[in-house]
Amino acid sequence: MMPRRSWPRSGSAGSPRSSVCTHGHNDHIGAAEAVKKTATGVPVWLHPADRMLWDVVYPELPPDGELSDGQDLPVAGTVLSVRHAPGHSPGSVSLYSADLGVVFTGDTLFNGGPGATGRSYSDFDTIVASISARLLTLAPDTTVHTGHGDDTTIGAEAAHRQD
Repeated sequence: MMPRRSWPRSGSAGSPRSSVCTHGHNDHIGAAEAVKKTATGVPVWLHPADRMLWDVVYPELPPDGELSDGQDLPVAGTVLSVRHAPGHSPGSVSLYSADLGVVFTGDTLFNGGPGATGRSYSDFDTIVASISARLLTLAPDTTVHTGHGDDTTIGAEAAHRQD
């Protein structure tokens, strides 16, 4: 259950403009509709390959928008580029800001290695391929903000990949 929080009203400084889900597992979308209601109707975005996971939690309510590989999302004076990185789920995405040197990986990449693959629709070989092709190609000093646990860098995780 989402803790009660007072969000700034839409249009005010610091108010949320949208909610972007890195994947559709319940622990990452469970509060999406509550945030939408308390943040005055911000749209919720999800990659369409995770719609079946969304529908388990919200069978009557579709996401408001679809994320796609290469899509650019303007956020607070920078751009987050959507990188489709399946494996943790079919529609897992990471959000990369070249300007800030950061990537938000959801549950695709954790500090110490690949994200979990014991969830529904997860696949270890696919997540490893996605990490190699979609994340380890970023600059080594890119900060990785994970969906759970401590931050890391692409360089630190590339070193783990070689182990």
